[in-house]
Amino acid sequence: MTSQDSTPDLEPRFQLDWTTYDDVDDDTQRWSTWLSVEPLSRGPEPRPDWVVTSQGAIDTDLGILKTGKEADVFLLERADPHDPDGGVVMAAKRYRDTDHRTFHRSASYTEGRAMKRSRDERALKRKSTFGRLVAAGEWAVSEWDALKRFWELGLPVPYPVQIDGTEILMEWISVEGDDGVETAPRLAQTRPDAALLASYYDQLREAMATMAQAGVVHGDLSAYNILAAGERLVIIDLPQIVDLVGNANGFDYLMRDCTNVCGWFRQKGLESADEQELFADVIASAW
Repeated sequence: MTSQDSTPDLEPRFQLDWTTYDDVDDDTQRWSTWLSVEPLSRGPEPRPDWVVTSQGAIDTDLGILKTGKEADVFLLERADPHDPDGGVVMAAKRYRDTDHRTFHRSASYTEGRAMKRSRDERALKRKSTFGRLVAAGEWAVSEWDALKRFWELGLPVPYPVQIDGTEILMEWISVEGDDGVETAPRLAQTRPDAALLASYYDQLREAMATMAQAGVVHGDLSAYNILAAGERLVIIDLPQIVDLVGNANGFDYLMRDCTNVCGWFRQKGLESADEQELFADVIASAW
């Protein structure tokens, strides 16, 4: 409901428009957290037009999209009840604490990283309850930072909308399916023709080269964490990004990424996909 103070003797500049909203009483809903997080926890500008920033917007969980080793991904709709056509569906990645994760390679990935607070670092080493919370937050922040950095570099990643604790809201990568809009398939689920296969490989090689130029490696790249959104690829799952030089295993991770992706492309018929050649091309582009 919208109302306006219509007192005839009151100057127009003192008359206020206001809008009321019904309370959120559904377990699957909450008020939008957009304004409750600090500015640095929101996505880089300029922001896409579809980002909903209304203080009256409501977040509605639509169900789980994917379960993973260290986090689960849900679909979440953010919409203002007074502007339902302006709503958007996003992916909400929620990290678990270490008691509920099956990802056990943290140390080798995080080598070369520095934590901002010594208290957090001590808690991690002690593996205390607080330390487990820090660990979950560390992976969320790592992915958030990677998403922002890669988006600003022009890399094909989902737009990062916001981070709140261990939850990251990001662009939902979707395609038109037989029954309407649906989540884009993983590259491993596709069977592209020869021309599209070659295009995918070129896109991936360019993305890996751009990462190397920025001094980082994906660290866990395969056809299972790349989405095929029509004719373009989108890289996902970035919490474990590795410092190419600062991590003693950086070049090994890059070689593994090259081996994983080239093996899939050769299996699909692209005989020219060679991990040694890709590794050399990526390294050459970084220096």
